Amino acid sequence: MKTADRICGLVLAGGKSRRMGQDKALLRRNGETQLGLAVRLLQQHLARVFVSARADQSSEPERARFSQIVDRYANLGPLAGILSAMDTDPQAAWLVVACDLPNLDSETIRHLLDERSATQPFTAYRSSVDGMPEPLCGIYNPSARRILDEFVAAGIQCPRKIMMRSDTRLLEARNPRALDNINTPDELSQHAAGLAS
Repeated sequence: MKTADRICGLVLAGGKSRRMGQDKALLRRNGETQLGLAVRLLQQHLARVFVSARADQSSEPERARFSQIVDRYANLGPLAGILSAMDTDPQAAWLVVACDLPNLDSETIRHLLDERSATQPFTAYRSSVDGMPEPLCGIYNPSARRILDEFVAAGIQCPRKIMMRSDTRLLEARNPRALDNINTPDELSQHAAGLAS
């Protein structure tokens, strides 16, 4: 395992999974939860990996298996977890992934780390669907914190919109399917073969 210096991993697992109707982090594949698979994937590349969770989720048994960063912000969506992580270690860069990427693979993580910009605040993949940044498989450098705070203060909480309007290093995904996420039962059946509740 090659450790990326001063980069921590964060698996976002604090969502309410309203559209899915069940906790996406707990969907299972080959006997392991999506959350467990995502944590293990990041641990192949990074020495420190955390799970982002809401306070009311922190004692849930699967999340409790891992080092957690509990959200310190309310009503900010994924930014709640990202900002809370940056509070925990402001000097680290954070490699952030959502727990609902069933096709995410080691090569995609390795390429993201290898191509990370040391000077631009964000590094992310460009969506193969619409060319927009994919913010929930990306790296947030320490310099991103000021930018995130400014956008939140202006009422903009969407990480994709923030990356679109910022100096973001965009990469082409070698495996575009690695970035497919699952939000609904239909997407689960269409894009996540092998997953089961």
